[in-house]
Amino acid sequence: MTGEIKEGKTVSFGAKCAIWLSCACLYVTQVTPVFYRLANGTGAGTASYIGAVIMLCGMVLESAADLQKNAAKKKNSHRFVDTGLYRLVRCPNYLGEMVFWTGVLVSGIGALQGIGQWIMALIGYVGIVFVMFSGARRLEIRQNKNYGKDPEYQQYVKTVPILLPFIPLYSVEKYKWLIA
Repeated sequence: MTGEIKEGKTVSFGAKCAIWLSCACLYVTQVTPVFYRLANGTGAGTASYIGAVIMLCGMVLESAADLQKNAAKKKNSHRFVDTGLYRLVRCPNYLGEMVFWTGVLVSGIGALQGIGQWIMALIGYVGIVFVMFSGARRLEIRQNKNYGKDPEYQQYVKTVPILLPFIPLYSVEKYKWLIA
């Protein structure tokens, strides 16, 4: 991964500040359903419990995917991962992240009051879904570069969806608007 990770030395301080600020704003909007539940004095209700269960499922999915990827890479660091959860989707850790934030949004149902609170919550949710699809696109481009000539990889990408199980979306590489 040393060659894959850029250290940020070529990024200006102003650009770094803009990135930090936009990430902070994204995180703030992502947690607004929980904040509004507390601020509005709504208390725990059915939606908050359902949301918590969804969040737990997302955390388990993301963690299991990361553990499976690490184990597969220890066995063969030069091969793409297509075992375990990676048979369901090619980016199960990103799927887990989206499931987690879906739970956060669900936990706010019934607590959000007014259009402003709904807009803030939806901005956070749509923002993280965009970030996950953008990350899947970057990963797909990198994997195509690394494994694109491998016939097994070619079969894998034609039969396993990139991010959403059971939805036949096999590539997001061509969607240049997903650049984040």
